[in-house]
Amino acid sequence: MLENVFPKMDNKSEKSQTHSSSDAEKQAAPEEAKLQRKLSSRHLQFVAIGGTVGTGIFIASGKSIATAGPAGALLAYVFIGTLVYAVMQALAELSTYLPISGAFTQYASRFVDPSLGFAMGWIYWCSWSITYALELSAAGLIIQWWNSELNIAIFISIFWVPITLVNFLPVDVFGEFEFWFASLKVMALVGFMIFSICINAGAGDQGYIGFKYWNTPGAFAASDLAEGPKAKFVSFWAVMVAAAFSFQGSELVAVGAGESTNPRVTMPKAIRRTFWSIFLLFVFTIFFVGIVVPYDNEALLIGETNASSSPLVIAAQLAGVSVLPHIINAILLTAVLSAASSNVYSGSRILVGLSEQQCAPKFFQLTSKRGVPYVAVAVTAAVGALGYLNCSSGGTEAFNWLLNITSVAGLIAWCCIFICYLAFTKALRAQNIDRDNLPYRAWGGDYFAWYGLVFCVIITLTQGFTAFVPWNVEDFFVAYISLILFAVLYLGHKALNPSGFINAADADILTGKYHDDEPAETWEESPRSMWVKAFNKVF
Repeated sequence: MLENVFPKMDNKSEKSQTHSSSDAEKQAAPEEAKLQRKLSSRHLQFVAIGGTVGTGIFIASGKSIATAGPAGALLAYVFIGTLVYAVMQALAELSTYLPISGAFTQYASRFVDPSLGFAMGWIYWCSWSITYALELSAAGLIIQWWNSELNIAIFISIFWVPITLVNFLPVDVFGEFEFWFASLKVMALVGFMIFSICINAGAGDQGYIGFKYWNTPGAFAASDLAEGPKAKFVSFWAVMVAAAFSFQGSELVAVGAGESTNPRVTMPKAIRRTFWSIFLLFVFTIFFVGIVVPYDNEALLIGETNASSSPLVIAAQLAGVSVLPHIINAILLTAVLSAASSNVYSGSRILVGLSEQQCAPKFFQLTSKRGVPYVAVAVTAAVGALGYLNCSSGGTEAFNWLLNITSVAGLIAWCCIFICYLAFTKALRAQNIDRDNLPYRAWGGDYFAWYGLVFCVIITLTQGFTAFVPWNVEDFFVAYISLILFAVLYLGHKALNPSGFINAADADILTGKYHDDEPAETWEESPRSMWVKAFNKVF
């Protein structure tokens, strides 16, 4: 029975696919062709921004500053930004050469080990589908800020319907919707930066601030878990883990590779601009919050999920602006709903990719005439009903344990992306394919990928260090349940489908390749001015 649902990978068939002619490839790819290539670079970029920029930066960034101080938090976000850049560079090379649905989950099965692709794909799908339930619950909590007597179940139901229906629209319509929805968050953060400059220059009740708060109470905060210089490092490391969680979702830009128009141009551009957009928004927001709000402000640590603990609101209150909390809470609501929409899209495409690599039932590949994988969308959206668990005291505890699965899933995905990239470059060398002939080459190559992999593994293994000082069994499982589930999925699949690692010389690097026989004018950029070319090269 299990073999009918998750059939065994056939090594011989993989080899035959690898050495098949281009004509055979085109005939053998009807399933993937069902998804229509209608997402532009702009759409892909804002789908990723929609899934990344949310409560993490609007609310949790305040706790990061309170934990490590303004300078410590800023350094942590910048460092994690370098790891994200390494992830995005690897994805750019992979997804430009092989723009397939499911993206990196399929890369893992084809270049490394089918069991790795299975485990990575399912834990990643669990992460985003459960996060969808979280976002629906968060929307209700945000509205409760205006009226605490309202039941969040009302708003889970109200928002579940339109968000789910939007994901049943043709992908180009969905992309346009997500573009405008996510744009509100970007404009809100840019507006806050301008507002912070005015406050810092003396427009608020505090007068001219400058870098006063970097001197008193200071630029770095010390942790209670250590003493002396170690205390500041512990605080820095704790925030670095939080920053890694905040950046998770940046990789979503590659999930839509199978639906992108002209991948040779669209994918590198979307990936570069997604990184710079998210990185600059996060780093500048942390910097401006750090210069207008002292890190010892108690409101930063109250832990609410609405405007009460948002550092943006606290900055406005310190400056004497009373109406801003209502505006920020409304923006938080749009940010959460945008993220929820992106969650359903990403989760459904991961299911399609799992089905194509024979790690999920084949019916997940069913699509409408306009290219919408309606079964995958329906199943992913149905998980949103878990949000109703938050409506009862006992259910809240169960829901929180489910959320723990999502905590490290993004870091696991980053580690797997680096492993896939290193296996891909090894396969290119084994099959005598020159990287100079690829549509896009990642900056730094294998060296930069190794840098990202080493630090991502270290952060993944140490992110629950507070469970050890002192030892706490419950905190340990809260921190590491994702890794435990990942190991169970990997070993379970390996037991049912015993196979070794993919040999580099036999790795399938042809199926799904964007064909070279297409006219150059279909993917080359049109001539532009020197300044536009320079901007596109960097961003």
